[in-house]
Amino acid sequence: MLSIAVCDDEVIECCNMAKRIKDILEDMKIPCIIRQFQSGRELLQALESFDIVFLDIIMQDLDGMKTAQIFREKAFDKIIIFISSSREYVFDAYDVEAFQYLLKPVDNRKLKKVLQKAVLKTEKHSQEFIIVSRERQKKKLFLDDIYYFEIKGRVVDVHGTEGIFTYYEQIGELENKLRDKDFFRCHKSYLINLKYVDVYNRQEVTLENGEAIAIAKRRYDKFVQAVLKAMRENGGIL
Repeated sequence: MLSIAVCDDEVIECCNMAKRIKDILEDMKIPCIIRQFQSGRELLQALESFDIVFLDIIMQDLDGMKTAQIFREKAFDKIIIFISSSREYVFDAYDVEAFQYLLKPVDNRKLKKVLQKAVLKTEKHSQEFIIVSRERQKKKLFLDDIYYFEIKGRVVDVHGTEGIFTYYEQIGELENKLRDKDFFRCHKSYLINLKYVDVYNRQEVTLENGEAIAIAKRRYDKFVQAVLKAMRENGGIL
């Protein structure tokens, strides 16, 4: 069941948005729980771990952008969708990795399309994985939990949210497994998860966990194409 938060200091707008979201998800046959908040502080004090957060930007006391920054520190992988009457903060939304930026009044067709993409993203997170072998045992590795693969000959170090897991595999086989899964081999020794790209230049890419990975000169142009494609497919504002 999806857990969704709607935060807007305008009570009527908050209620209306929550109802519209609920109606659309019911039509999609997707069960959900929706909680409403009238301030960023209320949202941040909630104990729930929300899958999707709809967040107004222009609010009294703690605005939506600052709320998102604090929220992102606690939940880097959750979906944030901004709703605002102004285009002024579109580029600021990059800093907190917003999934989408909707302008008020929000068209119902647009809202449904964004919800469909957000739901698909949450489902992908819970489903996609690869199976690897080590010491005659099989292990399931969820793709969204992996920052990058480091290749040392036939030894593969998987750097992820739970630390480092080491196993043996040929890089060609690994690349085939991850084809069209938003992973890119930016260097002969590194296969990175494009989802976690934070900043990059021609020499290196820095991931959200703070680690810097080298980019081979001859792979840079293809890397840029791949990372922009991944951003668009995952709701990026480009």
